[in-house]
Amino acid sequence: MREVAPRVPDSDIVYEPDELPDGTRAVRNLWRMEQHSEYFGAMARSLGLAWIGPLVNGDPVSCGVELFAKPAYVGSAVPFHQDNAYFNLEPPDALTCWIALDDSTFGNGCVYYARGSHRTGLHPHKPSGVSGNSMTVATTPEPGEFEEVPGILARGGAILHHCMLLHRSERNFSPRARRGLLLVFRGSHSRMDPDRAKAYQNVVAELAAQRQ
Repeated sequence: MREVAPRVPDSDIVYEPDELPDGTRAVRNLWRMEQHSEYFGAMARSLGLAWIGPLVNGDPVSCGVELFAKPAYVGSAVPFHQDNAYFNLEPPDALTCWIALDDSTFGNGCVYYARGSHRTGLHPHKPSGVSGNSMTVATTPEPGEFEEVPGILARGGAILHHCMLLHRSERNFSPRARRGLLLVFRGSHSRMDPDRAKAYQNVVAELAAQRQ
């Protein structure tokens, strides 16, 4: 945050929209951290890929290291989405290893996972208008449609979730940050669908234009 974030390109950093009491804005997301820090590049390469292979049905490939900061008081909510709305992989053999850098609790905006939703295919998505989470499902799941499982973790704990799993998180109003370090992996056989990827990039461009 101190040494690397100030010099990354605008495309790889997102700030919270609400200001802190001192008038500054806290970092919400850092993307492609492995490209900006050798530390995180080495982490992605040395995580121990052998155990990830069976989970992505093939040889695992690192797709990136990311930070979801969820800062105290101003950490914004994340709408319901599936990661493959961003990844656009076919087949969708990919996962995220979500590592808690702080305790993740009900009070500071833990992630909620919709149990079994990874088996229901890719849901239609639409632009969310949320910087850092530009996509959301076109139709929010009905109450009771899925059991929501809260990702309650102690600092240092981790959760793996499939790229088709519906998930969301609420705003952090608490005085405690809820930082999560994310490492994304796919099977080497998975390929990006060019049409879906183009549609997603159009959403990103539209959101960027709105911020200018």
